[in-house]
Amino acid sequence: MLDEKIGFIGGGNMAFAIGSGLINRGIIKTDQVLVSGPTLEHLQRWRDLGVATTNDNNQVVDKMDTIFICVKPHILKPCAEELKRNHRPSSKDKDKVFVSVLAGVNLKDLEASFSFIDNLKMIRCMPNTPMQVSEGCTVYSSGSHVVEHDLEKVHIMLNSLGIAQHIPESMINAVSGLSGCGPAFVYTIIEALADGAVKNGVPRQMALQFAVQVVVGAAKTVMVTGKHPAVLRDEVCSPGGATIVGVHELEKGNLRATLMNAVESSSKRCADLGCNDDTNFEFCERCL
Repeated sequence: MLDEKIGFIGGGNMAFAIGSGLINRGIIKTDQVLVSGPTLEHLQRWRDLGVATTNDNNQVVDKMDTIFICVKPHILKPCAEELKRNHRPSSKDKDKVFVSVLAGVNLKDLEASFSFIDNLKMIRCMPNTPMQVSEGCTVYSSGSHVVEHDLEKVHIMLNSLGIAQHIPESMINAVSGLSGCGPAFVYTIIEALADGAVKNGVPRQMALQFAVQVVVGAAKTVMVTGKHPAVLRDEVCSPGGATIVGVHELEKGNLRATLMNAVESSSKRCADLGCNDDTNFEFCERCL
């Protein structure tokens, strides 16, 4: 268990996935967490967990050791300006670690926005919402003042909720298009598999349960055996059998190309989200 005080500026889906995941895994206790948001009504699920909430972002910065920045990308600038106006410099500032989950916002812009913090320690990470069930996939990159101890601390938190890896910042948007947005693609595949079974007479609940298990089982087989997915697919496809006929339909529907295009488009969109303007963005599955 960590003895860190963990704060969240913004209490949306991604923040809740991280916070509730850490609590449920026993990494931190509820009394170690403080969450801020513009309206307290939207933070009710945090209070249901026993977590303290506030509508004052500066309380999070002043009181917490590790602060997750979980606002929408185009809210970063006004959020940082508000923090700057009300910030009370402290000797503890140099030890605080800020962790951004903002899609598309690079370390340079993050450090510029929070330059009022002396010796700012900023980490940019891209998690996903399966963290709330300890099956997340997170990558992170570190700013100029971050030291090894800071990275170890953040890695413990992120890796306890799935897998986490420190990577060059240049790779983050590409990875986010896969790991951050990918769960939404998989949910769509699960739904489609279940619908196919329902069309053929399988009861809805059974079809969904089996579709989920098929995806879980196939993924675990890849992980445990270490075999390439194409090899495992060929092992299932008997000559003239039912599976190869289905795979042919997937090829005719350009499933692989469609998924590749989805990852590519989402990666590009993650980069676009770094624009700090008033655009009404549509966010991928990992965004708030």
